[in-house]
Amino acid sequence: MKKLLFSSFALMALWSCNNDDTVNNQDVNYSKLPQEFPFTTLATVNGVAVINGGFGSGATAHPTRKGEFYVITDRGPNTAYLNGIKFLVPDFTPTIMHFKINAEGNIEVLKYIKLKNPSGQPITGLPNPVGMGSTGEIAYGANGNPLGTDKYGLDSESIVAAPDGTFWVSDEYGPHIVHYNADGVEMERISPIGVNTGNRKLPAVFAKRRPNRGMEGMCMTPDGKMLVGTIQSTMYVPTKVLATNTTLTRIVTFDITTGQTKQYLYKQDGGASDSVCEITPISNTEFLVIERDGKFGSEGGLKKVYRINLSGASDVSGTDPAAVDGLKINDKALEQSTWAEIAAAGLKPVSKTLAVDLVAKLGYEHDKFEGIVYLGGNKLAVFNDDDFGVVDDGNGNPKAKILPKTGKVDKGTMYVVDIQ
Repeated sequence: MKKLLFSSFALMALWSCNNDDTVNNQDVNYSKLPQEFPFTTLATVNGVAVINGGFGSGATAHPTRKGEFYVITDRGPNTAYLNGIKFLVPDFTPTIMHFKINAEGNIEVLKYIKLKNPSGQPITGLPNPVGMGSTGEIAYGANGNPLGTDKYGLDSESIVAAPDGTFWVSDEYGPHIVHYNADGVEMERISPIGVNTGNRKLPAVFAKRRPNRGMEGMCMTPDGKMLVGTIQSTMYVPTKVLATNTTLTRIVTFDITTGQTKQYLYKQDGGASDSVCEITPISNTEFLVIERDGKFGSEGGLKKVYRINLSGASDVSGTDPAAVDGLKINDKALEQSTWAEIAAAGLKPVSKTLAVDLVAKLGYEHDKFEGIVYLGGNKLAVFNDDDFGVVDDGNGNPKAKILPKTGKVDKGTMYVVDIQ
């Protein structure tokens, strides 16, 4: 692992350069944003066009080249069906798109990188087998036929471009943190204790994430030492029925060199239906995070970004990383405890202040606000997940995903916005 990393000095030099307040804005022409990504048709299912999109589930800046970015898809186009989901394109491979803002201010795609297993074969977005990160979801094809599983499958939701040219990706299955080389080949898979993947582990409690609500956001600290991941919603700790504090979710830090982890509490403004969707660093302790709901912006949707700080927050790891319910208060899991009980125990969540309300600021229309990259100078790049231009028609079949305000099919779009 150490051979894959730059020296600490080199990492700090590269990241301090990348995090300078001007480097990502100087000489980059953002005047033509917002702008849609270029798209083709991926497939046609039941007469409905599935676009070759989905980019925006996670986003990251190129670590050294200003105006260049990477965005990633999730597991692929899907709809709810029976006790699982239909994969409309079952052999879809989660994919990274590398693009830049060119001299004319337009989005220019440079490369697509498909994610691959350790043998170099493309993976799918199919669920993992039992014991390897299974969410309990059953996969079906577009015609309703049962599909199998993929031990290397990923529901990718966030991406980090490291200075050494590799990528770190987190997902909603395991939840896993997976390290890929520059060509997208898996090098290491980090999962909770009890999930049978690699040797380095996340605390066991993270295996109790809700299905489809795993590690939705992840970033790297500017010093290159830590990955910082956000769990999308309250986990089912100790069980779905008993997890009663629906505004509590967790942040985990992972030391890239030592594998040591810490955990912090995050208090959502909303509740069980809302999501903490992405995180991007300002400094080694200060970050920006997304909070959103599932509504479109014009329908009163919540699309906000908060500044948070880990300094002063309590590490709630406890003493045993293998404890399946994590640290307890008065013999209750944290997800069972009220915020008053948590405070009485001397535990503090991360601090947070509002940075921007996208609906108020931009009239933001999309429902799935899922990608952010801090550009410095209080400017933020914003990306949406367009769900490949389709949604569920209520019967497990696709229909076009239409923006209610414009009547157009939702497509992945990049914005730049000033924040407080």
